[in-house]
Amino acid sequence: MEQKNEHSNPSFLSHLETLRWHIIRAFIAICIGSVIAFLQKTLIFENILFAFTKNTFPTYIALCNISEGLCIKDLPFNLINIEITGQFTTHLLVSFIGGFIIAFPYVLYEIWLFISPAMYKTEKRNSLLFFFFSFFLFLFGIFFAYYVIVPFGLNFLTNYSLGSALNNEINFISYIGLISKIILAAGLLFQLPVLIYILTKLNLISPSQLKQYRRHAFVIILIIASILTPPDIFSQILIGLPVFLLYEFSIFIASLKFKKE
Repeated sequence: MEQKNEHSNPSFLSHLETLRWHIIRAFIAICIGSVIAFLQKTLIFENILFAFTKNTFPTYIALCNISEGLCIKDLPFNLINIEITGQFTTHLLVSFIGGFIIAFPYVLYEIWLFISPAMYKTEKRNSLLFFFFSFFLFLFGIFFAYYVIVPFGLNFLTNYSLGSALNNEINFISYIGLISKIILAAGLLFQLPVLIYILTKLNLISPSQLKQYRRHAFVIILIIASILTPPDIFSQILIGLPVFLLYEFSIFIASLKFKKE
């Protein structure tokens, strides 16, 4: 038994060392992406994050084309800065989030490099398609949040009024924080099929368990959506419904895997 432990410990430590270098390289990629995002201040803030304050935003135009009653012309709020370091620290935070989004494909690649030695050749080919699918879901979640969830959420929050005596003078840090949280959270939530596939691959869950706890999953998804989105029920449904559909899709994928085995 002692000899077995002596041989297993170096192997375990070598795996930890390999994992450490994968994490370091992924972090370096995120830092490089953050520098790129930091240098694109005008693009990120004026053209992307502050675009919701203008009635020329594509979602607003599309709603106006559908119906005059759905038209969002102007959001009744002004952005202000009340902290002397607010703009600089927010620039750093947004740059880091942007760096993570830019480096996400490489982060996935590092994950694949770490787990691929334990795969057969056919599994390696399938896993490459799997990681491309994961990146597609991440981008889809980000774009869905940017063009659907955030515009409707901002419209609800900024038009909600307790009386004519109140004006919306919003600290821009709160504005940026809300948008960044929703966009990043949506991208990660849309990784649900990836997470479920990995869990089924490790035999930690089965399709029958996923079906059995479908109602529980739906409640949990709504709770997470209520935490990550603005407090109106419409925005929560907007992000909760696609994630629940992805959950159903994950059951289908898990069932195919079990049938194949």
